[in-house]
Order: sequence, then structure tokens, then C-alpha cells
Amino acid sequence: MMTHYPKAGKGKKWTIKELNSIPAEWKGHSISDGEGLSGEVRVSKNNDISIRFKYAFKWQQKVAWFACGTYPDTDMLTIRQIRDEAKNTISKGIDPRLKKKADKVIAQNETMAVIAEAQELERQNLTLNDMFNDWIANGVARQDGHQEIQRLFNKDVLSKIGSAPVKDIKESDILNVYRGILERGTQVNPRFRSLVKLAADMRQLFKWAEARQPWRALLIEGNPALLANEKILLDVNYTEERDRILTPTEIVELDQLIKFEAQTYIEAVNKSNANRPLNESTQCAIWICLSTLSRIGELLMARWDHVDFQAKEWFIPRENVKSTRGKKQDHYIFLSDFALAQFKRLYEESGHTDWCFPSKDEKSHVDVKSVSKRIGDRQVKFKDRTKEGMNRRHDNSLAVGDREWTPHDLRRTGATMMQELGIDINIIDRCQNHVLAGSKVRRHYLKYEYKDEKAHAWAKLGEKLQSILDNPCVNIK
Repeated sequence: MMTHYPKAGKGKKWTIKELNSIPAEWKGHSISDGEGLSGEVRVSKNNDISIRFKYAFKWQQKVAWFACGTYPDTDMLTIRQIRDEAKNTISKGIDPRLKKKADKVIAQNETMAVIAEAQELERQNLTLNDMFNDWIANGVARQDGHQEIQRLFNKDVLSKIGSAPVKDIKESDILNVYRGILERGTQVNPRFRSLVKLAADMRQLFKWAEARQPWRALLIEGNPALLANEKILLDVNYTEERDRILTPTEIVELDQLIKFEAQTYIEAVNKSNANRPLNESTQCAIWICLSTLSRIGELLMARWDHVDFQAKEWFIPRENVKSTRGKKQDHYIFLSDFALAQFKRLYEESGHTDWCFPSKDEKSHVDVKSVSKRIGDRQVKFKDRTKEGMNRRHDNSLAVGDREWTPHDLRRTGATMMQELGIDINIIDRCQNHVLAGSKVRRHYLKYEYKDEKAHAWAKLGEKLQSILDNPCVNIK
């Protein structure tokens, strides 16, 4: 390998002008910069010239080399300083190559320490918004795709304390959220039930977080949702469990209200100013829930390929069933003539789609809360609508009795009517698709489905409902 020296001579330093004038023909040649510093000439495919400098020194009776940088990526002043630092390191009996590795390790450790500190700071600043989003993505399963729980949390929780760091959230913060819910209520509708439901969801969220990092580390002071006892804010006479049951008289009244509203709309001269009646699909949903004991969410997710008109059966797959995860089970409902008539009526509305209750674009089912909202909007006397929902319909066209009723109350009403008809409670539980208590082994081996007994129960319920509606002046017990 040929060695070249600067114009000033051997042992002298190369000038920048000289370095920049090195020809491509010197590729692979060596240049000497003095004081042990030499460089190897390199030529790229683009004919760009670079010089890789290294320092020659003796270490343990052998010649060793220490890389000092490549020109012009590194300027010569820096390259020579690196050489001088290497010489100084050698004078102390330290191999500069090992020192370079050690410095790299130290720098990496310092960097990792800074990163760890930044990550810890970021973790300490994680907010309730962050925790809620993680829970929604990885910790909760709701049939409506989390729409309702997201709406409630955004409205009542995240809008108030969502930006607060999780580690700073206290019992008092959560109680203030609960108080805010009650403050929106009225004497007629104090929103106790809304508060109880939200509190249950809050406990579920924080219980999930307690078992998982990074949230677990942020809750070392305890679970604030568990400490925040919403019961201290409730009326002493409040009972969480709903017991609303529609009487035969109320069922008749409900039927008459629906028909009256529809007839009034038909006869209205100016329909743009008239109240639109309850749509056909919602009417069908009411009577199906009442006559089958089905849950409204399960009904609204129904597909037409799950309804067999000839066999008089409606199949509810386990994925649509509201139950504890791991305990869901398929459910067959054997349709009475009453329920079957409602499905046939519904088929005239949506039979051209895959869904019994299609969304507007007909690509999926409607929101599982939609019917409940429509029914609630028509019982305004039991609600507070002075601050919210000003563009929503407000009337009392479905208000019967002295208390609000919900689709779930229809399920309870139907079950109670079955009991009054002398149906065995075990059969009623099976008609409701309850997971029955008892040995898991016993449930595994006892496969009798009670098809005939359940079909008989639904048939008797359908007959009673039809009798009630056909004889509105008679209070049938």
C-alpha cells in the first residue's frame, strides 16, 4: 500500500485544500498526517472521496489501531482531537478501544436512565381518559359495541375528571361526579337508578385496572371507586331492583294509546304538524318482548335467518345473549300465535333485509338502546327534559300508570303472568334463558331441554295476552 505525505513533508499535517484535491486514483492508498495518524483513501460509486483515519499505537508489544473518524464526515480538527485523547488514554495505561466501548456503555446506560425517567413521568401522568380507553379496548365487552357506556362516561365522568392523573383521583372526586348526576334530576326523576348503574360501571373499570399495569402501580393508595359509596347519596327509600309490572288494565291502555296515536295521525289534515305515531317495528318489539320474555337487546340484534315461521321458532345465538361471560348459552324461543303474528307483521317492514330491526343503511341492526329511548321519550312526565334533549320528542303518548315502564319491565311482566297462569318457576327461568344454579357436572350431563314445557308456557302466555287485548273491558287475572 502506497503512503502519501503532505507537501510540507513527512510528519507534517495535511491541509484541507490538499485533502480535497486527492485524486480518485489514490483509492486504497494511505496518507500520513503525522503523530501516528494515518488515513485510508476510499472512493464511492459516485467518485466521492473519503478518508478513514486511524491512530497507530503499541499495546502489549503489538501494533494496534484506534479509529478516529472519516473525513469529510468528521472535520480534521475533531479527528486530531480524538487522536490526542487516545494518546492521553494510553499514557494512563488504558486501552482506548476498551475505553470507547466503556464510554458507549455508559452513554447507553445514561440514555436508558433518562428514557426510564421519562417513561415513569409519562406513567405518573396517565389520565382517567387513558385508563378508560384502555378498558374499552381490552377489558370490557358490551353488546352494543360500547356505545352506551362511552356516551355515559363521556357525559358524566370524563368531561369532569377525565384529564386528571389516575394517581390523583380521590374518593371525593368520584362522589362529586355522582352528585352531578343527581343534580340534573328532579323530584319526579331523581336519577338514582342512573347513579347506581354508573357507580357499578366505575367499580368495574377500577377493579379491572387494579389487576393490570401500568394502572395497578398508580392505584397504590387504594381503589377510589370502591371507596366512593354512592349509597350515601341515595334516598333512604330507594331500592335498586326494579319491580315495575304492567297490569292487564295498563296493557290494554298501552294498546289503545298506540292505536289512538296512529289513527290521529292518519286523520290529521296537516301531517307535518302532527305527532308521528310509534313506528311499526317498535310496536312489534313491545309485544314480542312481552310475549317471549326476551331482552330488548337480544331482540334488536335478531336476524331473519334465525326466525323459522314454519317451525314457529326464534333462535338467539349465545353471542347475542346478555349474561356473564363464559355462561352464555344458545336460546330457542317457541313462538306462540300471538308472538308469531308480531314477527309476521315485522317481516312486512324489514323482510327485505337480513335484520329484523335494521339500521338506516340496512347493513347492521339498530342500536340496542334505540327502542328504550323511543319508549322513554314518550313518557316525559316521569323525566326531566328541561336541560337536555331539547330537539327530541317530548310527550306522554306511552305513559300508563303512575310510574315509567321500560322494555325490560315487559320481560318481568310476562314472567309474572306465566307464574299467575300456574307455570312452574323452573320452566319460567328456562323461558328467560337464565343460567340455572347447581352443579356444573350436573348441568353438563342433564341435557333435557324442556321443549314441550316451554312451548306450552309461551303458548299460554300468548293466549292470555290475546284474551286481554280482545276483551279490553274485562280485567283478566
